[in-house]
Amino acid sequence: MSGMVTQTSPPPREGSSVRIGALLPLTRPGWVEAGHHLLAGLELAVRDVNDTGGILGRPLELVVRDTAADPRRAAAAVDELAGQGVAALAGEYHSVVARAAAARADALGLPFLCSSAVLDALTEQPTEWVARLAPAQSQGWRIYADFLLRAGHNRIAVAAQPSVYWAAGTRILRDHLAPRGGTVVELDPRELAPTAVCDGLVDHRATALLLLTGHPEPAVSIVRSVRRDQRLAGITIGAPAGQPEFAGWAASLGGDGAGIPFLRYLPERLGALGVRVGTALRERLADAPSFVAFEGYDTVTVLAEVLRSQGTDRARVAASWPRVVVEGTRGQIRFARTPGISVWQWAWPPIQVVDRDPAETDRFRVLHTG
Repeated sequence: MSGMVTQTSPPPREGSSVRIGALLPLTRPGWVEAGHHLLAGLELAVRDVNDTGGILGRPLELVVRDTAADPRRAAAAVDELAGQGVAALAGEYHSVVARAAAARADALGLPFLCSSAVLDALTEQPTEWVARLAPAQSQGWRIYADFLLRAGHNRIAVAAQPSVYWAAGTRILRDHLAPRGGTVVELDPRELAPTAVCDGLVDHRATALLLLTGHPEPAVSIVRSVRRDQRLAGITIGAPAGQPEFAGWAASLGGDGAGIPFLRYLPERLGALGVRVGTALRERLADAPSFVAFEGYDTVTVLAEVLRSQGTDRARVAASWPRVVVEGTRGQIRFARTPGISVWQWAWPPIQVVDRDPAETDRFRVLHTG
């Protein structure tokens, strides 16, 4: 296990703000829409913290860095922010990028509360410095696999691009489905045109195709081809990573993008805090807030509570993860050690499988809960 190093934060200036570094994909090839939702949640929570007295009278400040889905850029940003004296790190959406940030934060002794990335092995070895709000990929994707089985799907195809994240997802699905009579076949969208993907689905008699690919391409082209292939009229298209959550998906695909189940980390019903925050996020985004925006808000809510009770010393902040009890927008947040997970983990946020209603594409239907 990584040891708690003795590095502490630079001493604060009199009357200075308490700063949190925020890592976000705000430019391509990052998932920009997700980055903006995450930032909206972080910024709204900072405003709310400051409206209620800040951190023991000092304003909370967010220092934003764009990772652009680049692990090396993220690691460099961690170095820069650590040198600037931030008390902690927040954010990041892409799992491979968050893994690079977490490794660097662990090496530097900088607390990192990861908002959205789900890769189980966020660090190579267990660490005291990193905690996570999003569920581990193995938890969410097993729930998704259960949904597929319950819906009668046991011949699954995945259109998977090469990445640690997509490979981990495929492995989780295969390991969970195989003992229950399910099979998973992989189709490589780098080598197969969308029409050839359709041929592969017919050849393998698949009843479900999961898009383990980037958006908009090749996901949009694959969806359009499958929807127009009369041989595949009964097939289910799924996107466990959540691409259909965002308005850009509906804008790209219209009705073709409906009826595609994905994972979402929201409760069936939001409490009073969640409703209030959801209303404010909608105003800020001029659109319905995704679960990612709520993750951003909860991240700052947790860090603010820790900073109020522990001060800005980095070692004390990291040592407090197991004692956190905070009411977030989606339920009470506590962190624990979870088998197979290398960081302090909220186990678990609410997990749903939802899709866009074909009859009303801006409305979501809850199909399954974990």
